[in-house]
Amino acid sequence: MLDIKLIRDQEDKVRQGLLSRGASLEFLDAVVADATVRRRLVTEVENLKNQRNVVSKEIGMLKSKGQDTAATQKSMRELGDLIVQKDNEVREIDGRLKDNLLRIPNLPHSSLPDGCDAAANVVARTHGVARTFAFQPKGHVDVGERLGIFDFARGARMTGSGFPLYLGQGAKLQRALIQFMLDLHTTEHGYTEMLPPFVVNTASMIGTGQLPKMAEDMYHATDDLWLIPTAEVPVTNYYRDDVIDKPLPVYLTAYTPCFRREAGAAGKETRGIIRVHQFDKVEMVKFVEPSTSYAELESLVVNAEDVLQRLGLHYRVLSLCKGDISFAAAKCYDIELWAPGQNGWLEVSSCSNFESFQARRANIRYRRADGKLDFVHTLNGSGVALPRLMVAILENGQEADGSVTLPEAIVPYMGGIRRLDPVG
Repeated sequence: MLDIKLIRDQEDKVRQGLLSRGASLEFLDAVVADATVRRRLVTEVENLKNQRNVVSKEIGMLKSKGQDTAATQKSMRELGDLIVQKDNEVREIDGRLKDNLLRIPNLPHSSLPDGCDAAANVVARTHGVARTFAFQPKGHVDVGERLGIFDFARGARMTGSGFPLYLGQGAKLQRALIQFMLDLHTTEHGYTEMLPPFVVNTASMIGTGQLPKMAEDMYHATDDLWLIPTAEVPVTNYYRDDVIDKPLPVYLTAYTPCFRREAGAAGKETRGIIRVHQFDKVEMVKFVEPSTSYAELESLVVNAEDVLQRLGLHYRVLSLCKGDISFAAAKCYDIELWAPGQNGWLEVSSCSNFESFQARRANIRYRRADGKLDFVHTLNGSGVALPRLMVAILENGQEADGSVTLPEAIVPYMGGIRRLDPVG
């Protein structure tokens, strides 16, 4: 959430920032209009209350002298009713202000490339080279079905399309990758592991920015609970309405399943596990001092890259343009893996700095060196998402006989298995 003071003091800057990312000014205009009315009403109420206080003292003096105060008291009751009316108007405006502030996206950092969509994203760096094949590489669906590690039909029968089912060594590989990433982030990157709830309340979804904007993409359960779209939500909300009681930075990591309806993804590829409604992911979340947050963003990206480098995968890092960053982000890098069976790049991680945007929504603060409370900067990054990582491993490791050679780094987590062989 943007600071109302920033909007009041630097309205032109806020307008330009929103326009640069292609955002509507509808909610900003509503905030500016309501804030103007609110200031006038608050001044009126304060003046009326001061007037009431003065007259109340006069009434007391007149009574002590035995004078009739009935008419004055009647006018004060009418004044009190007017004060109550205007206080109610202020409360109504406060509700609208909060609702509209929650609908205004974050301002993009000045270092982002200009542009309105993904076509303007810039490749920051590329790691490794694409594997060359002596045969035509197959897609992960064909590879996985020959290995017997998928059963999409039965998964769909149980739940519906987009809910994949992994079997045998496929399930083992998922578990191995999760453990590999958690071990790497906790033992070498300095994160503390958390196992959070997989459902959260509405306040938590508002805190990280999923609500109200992206409600149609989320699974809403009963009792005001939502299935989490990413571990970012519960992990960031660990400190909601709190003052962090330890030195910054604080690094947390968590594995969770993730659930997304992807209501806005109609017409996109749904075959296999590239775009699904349920998937596994390891997430990294940082709570840092504002002065360090952009250096922390760069190291967050390096942590995610380390996963892919140890797996020997070919990837690239994109700096997203102003028109392609998420609702809550001020700056974002995407990491994409090369998938030869798709003959294209697949996003496996987004690493974002939200500055104080989430912290204001979730009321997450820390105590500065001068003793004053301030909002932290929050960051998060996938470290990494499993489905497309699995796609890249299967497609890059496939051999002509249908087997798949696994990355060496994952072998200890597979109980020494270096190769997945076709079944039957």
